[in-house]
Amino acid sequence: MSEAPLKFAEEVPAPPPADDDAWTVLVVDDEAEIHVVTGLALEGMRFANRRLHFLHAFSGAEAKTMLREHPEIVLVLLDVVMESDQAGLEVVEFVRNELKNPFIRIILRTGQPGQAPELEVITRYDINDYRHKTELTRERLYTTVFTAMSTYRDLTALDANRRGLRKVIESTATLFDVDSMERFAEGVLEQLIALLFLRRDALMLHATGVAAEDSGSTLAVIAGTGRYAGLSGQDATKVLPAPVWQRIKASRTGPEMVFGPDYFLRRQVDSVSGEWVFYVAAEMPLGEPDRELIELYCRNVSLARRHLLLRQQCRAA
Repeated sequence: MSEAPLKFAEEVPAPPPADDDAWTVLVVDDEAEIHVVTGLALEGMRFANRRLHFLHAFSGAEAKTMLREHPEIVLVLLDVVMESDQAGLEVVEFVRNELKNPFIRIILRTGQPGQAPELEVITRYDINDYRHKTELTRERLYTTVFTAMSTYRDLTALDANRRGLRKVIESTATLFDVDSMERFAEGVLEQLIALLFLRRDALMLHATGVAAEDSGSTLAVIAGTGRYAGLSGQDATKVLPAPVWQRIKASRTGPEMVFGPDYFLRRQVDSVSGEWVFYVAAEMPLGEPDRELIELYCRNVSLARRHLLLRQQCRAA
């Protein structure tokens, strides 16, 4: 049985505001009905428990502006022939060569395949798929987008893992310095978040996490990723969102380990290194292997910190 074609609507709906829990997809086409059909075909689609948020451009020039202003874009559904025969291909070169972004997935959709022969385009340009508009039924478009999103997630996870590993390697030479210890904790945390595919925003494959240590009567951040990046050394009560701090505060008098619907919290107290709290936000519940990996991270960072403090105490004696 052949798949029923979609009917065109008469106008393109205004996009809703972007948010941290949505993947941003840019639709580029000079035909308004293509924008509408795309929205209808992908309506309600979710990937990794996050919805899609659409941006719209009707020319290659407008697409370049949108791409420059919206670095959160993860996927471009791109027409080839618009204000010129090469407009779409010029957008591809803009993304790869000027923005130098190898992660954005680019799917070319053309209604005039003779203007941009498939083999030539695939060979010459750094695109991720090539489709004729006539073959993109709802099911095929859904599958194409889902596959592209999976690839984006994996590529950005690998990149985050690489950057985390770099921090770990850089810190190991002077691991028992305080600054290096913080860099070590941050690097391993970034690797952990990447490996578990935990993230909160589209640019970082990553969701968010924070490890905090006792600092007198307050908790000080020693490592963070995502929205908590750059908070090292600051008072957790002053820099963390109120709901997050309330969860951490409750853990100081409650269970040492809490698995919430969208977060995981681990608290431990050591006679030498003091009180530790590990917090990570996740879109989906964590499985047992993921929990074990987080436990291993908490133990190892705590152990390294313990050794550092004991070494400092011996020097001071």
